[in-house]
Amino acid sequence: MNMRVAPRFRAALVTVALAAVTGAVVSVPPASAAVGAATGYATQNGGTTGGAGGQTVRATTGTAIHQALCGRASSSTPITIEVEGTINHGNTSKVSGASCNTAAGLIELKQISNVTILGVGGGAVFDQLGIHIRESSNIIIQNVTVRNVKKSGSPTSNGGDAIGMERNVRNIWVDHTTLEASGGEAEGFDGLFDLKDNTQYVTLSYSVLRNSGRGGLVGSSESELSNSFITYHHNRYENIDSRTPLLRGGVAHMYNNHYVRLNESGINSRAGARAKVDNNYFEDSKDVLGTFYTDTVGYWQVGGNTFDNVTWSAPGSQNKPAGPNPQSTTTIAVPYSYSLDGAACVPSIVSRTAGAGKGLQVSNGSC
Repeated sequence: MNMRVAPRFRAALVTVALAAVTGAVVSVPPASAAVGAATGYATQNGGTTGGAGGQTVRATTGTAIHQALCGRASSSTPITIEVEGTINHGNTSKVSGASCNTAAGLIELKQISNVTILGVGGGAVFDQLGIHIRESSNIIIQNVTVRNVKKSGSPTSNGGDAIGMERNVRNIWVDHTTLEASGGEAEGFDGLFDLKDNTQYVTLSYSVLRNSGRGGLVGSSESELSNSFITYHHNRYENIDSRTPLLRGGVAHMYNNHYVRLNESGINSRAGARAKVDNNYFEDSKDVLGTFYTDTVGYWQVGGNTFDNVTWSAPGSQNKPAGPNPQSTTTIAVPYSYSLDGAACVPSIVSRTAGAGKGLQVSNGSC
């Protein structure tokens, strides 16, 4: 199988731009803010370009990431932050400035726009340190690993979410990331990819989500239905108990994802949510699609999916599985163009392309 490799991000280091900060931060000429272009719903509502056209800096600590945000002319000045090394509690502190609103103990992207965070070199690992996006727009996060973020125990960060978004968030593209935990809520972890409180136009692509009780939610309660227009494609969900994702209201599109060992439930469409589920491969899993743990149902449109060793519960008042022979209960038209890989090819394609450190490879449509 041949894969198309996106061109590597290149820029020559020029001068030391920010001194006396923890971690090396250097200035380079303006360049493309990310490798490749946004896909899915992140292309809508004006599109998602991150820090394209702005300054590029290098950061090796969380403090340096915050310093780069705070060193901009304004909170909307475009910037690409190249990140290399391990970012953790020991090297992440609050930085103040007119163009930022940061905090210690997490990477805080609050009340800002036009930012790309791009893992480079030997890799960028956010270790026990979550990324929080709040009241922000036009953000790209690419080629990073976020692992073992806890909401209880020590240390804690970001409410236990690897990447979390809340309150009036727009146009986010998260691509080629690895998001992982080491257990469920009992072990102190929460969601890997959570969206709530009016978050819209988001794409999660070519990423790996694994070893967690909760993959992610869209909407924090049955009455919090302001979140919508989310695309999930070419991702691998592995050893997840539930929420791949949990949808409360809104519209989401899942295509060409590989779901392996969903232990309790998978795509949970409820509270009127509508999920378009195309050409995915579900394997060794239980109740991969339906309405679960509520009597407030959601809906789905299905086509081209493969169900390999999937088991289904009997329907009841609180559980309405879509299987064993899933049929569409709604129709959904998405406003963007996309190409579907055949479901039979999805495990191979996703294994070669998804996650951080994969060379930012994408599918070329063949298997």
